[in-house]
Amino acid sequence: MNTMNVGRDVTITVLCDNNPFRKGFETSWGFSCFIEGTDRTVLFDSGNNPFLLLRNMEKLEIAPADIDSVFLSHMHWDHMGGLYGVIENNNELMLFLPESSSDNFKDDIKRQGTEIVEVGEPVKICDDVYSIGELGETIKEQSLIIRTKNGPIVITGCAHPGIISIVEKAGELTGEKVLLVLGGFHLGAESRESLKEIVSNFRKLNVEYVAPCHCTGSNAAQFFRREYGDNFIRAGAGKVIKINHL
Repeated sequence: MNTMNVGRDVTITVLCDNNPFRKGFETSWGFSCFIEGTDRTVLFDSGNNPFLLLRNMEKLEIAPADIDSVFLSHMHWDHMGGLYGVIENNNELMLFLPESSSDNFKDDIKRQGTEIVEVGEPVKICDDVYSIGELGETIKEQSLIIRTKNGPIVITGCAHPGIISIVEKAGELTGEKVLLVLGGFHLGAESRESLKEIVSNFRKLNVEYVAPCHCTGSNAAQFFRREYGDNFIRAGAGKVIKINHL
């Protein structure tokens, strides 16, 4: 990963989340965000409901035709349930999904006329945007890396393989300190001692900003908020993060 366009003005907008942020945006268990400012716009996950996703997109004046690529972190309904609502309106996008996804699902998507890319190892989506590759044993999941002039951004769906493992892999692949980790950290069942250790490891890994949402858990979010202070970003449906402002 040795290319980086330092002039990019990357913006990430949370389209779906179970946490509210902006008045007027619907919430439901799941996650989706829209990435622009890169060579190809990317829809990361699609929430659990196509109608909710499309309504929230409309509020932000984002149309399905504006999406060049869809990136599915893993095959749980709260991350892929809105996909067909997008494809019905734009089947010319490119879908990046874990190669462990079911053959029936892959075949169904192909019947819609949509091109798929099966991801096992790390792969380039477009300049400065990469899949970390499939991680995990029981639940296979991929996360997204976006390289910016301020450092790489890591976006996770549910972090089933372990949020620390994902951040470590991102650092290994980029050779840089991670600027921001956004998404579901899957820490709702962790003990206080475990949460302290995880937050401490984030600091040891030199992660500068955190934006935990979705399945992170309220206790874990509070641990991160206390530790990161002004560098804690409250994320939820309707949140817009302009990376050049970090």
